[in-house]
Amino acid sequence: MKPMFNPSLMCMDLLNIKEQLQILNTRADFYHVDIMDGHYVKNITLSPDFCKAIRPVCEIPLDCHLMVTTPDDFIEPLAKAGVGYICPHAETINADAFRIVNKIHSLGCKVGVVLNPATPVSYIQHYIHLLDKVTVMTVDPGFAGQPFIREMLDKISELKALKEEKGYGYLIEVDGSCNERTFGDLAKAGTEVFIVGTSGLFNLDKDLAAAWDKMMDNFNKAVDR
Repeated sequence: MKPMFNPSLMCMDLLNIKEQLQILNTRADFYHVDIMDGHYVKNITLSPDFCKAIRPVCEIPLDCHLMVTTPDDFIEPLAKAGVGYICPHAETINADAFRIVNKIHSLGCKVGVVLNPATPVSYIQHYIHLLDKVTVMTVDPGFAGQPFIREMLDKISELKALKEEKGYGYLIEVDGSCNERTFGDLAKAGTEVFIVGTSGLFNLDKDLAAAWDKMMDNFNKAVDR
């Protein structure tokens, strides 16, 4: 399977959004949109209104990561904004996971679930077959620039083995410190979608097209392509 890349839009140059999206439209596979409420995590970032504003110039799916205490409040606004994926944290939907998953699908969006570093795959075992994507956090959620938690490589391998054994259709995605130092280990463990932020993409060059080329060169070297 061809590796996929999902740039984190909170890391982009927000003064040049349209120009940067036009560069990424022909290179990326998704746009990762972090939505934080200041409660589930202490930071506040992007929003459904941001998604609505940029959607007309996006040629690939918007992938929304809900770091929020009450994800149900965000589902309909995001669906109306035209996003492709809605991805709450497993810990926030435990009481009504099936209803939330079915609601997101019923509104025409795909469903992802995000696992914090300390949350095991077994936490979502009863509905994992319904998911389009499972995201493994390799840092604690809420802030960029944290160190990579290597114990998560085993969790990625577990998701890969389960997917192959059961024939599940979810994508295996990683969020946190995806860069030249980790690309090789992440790919070997079974990562299919790499969320890239400051260290993996945006800080590599002021010219985003050049930064993308450098990222791909780093990736290819890391996986011996």
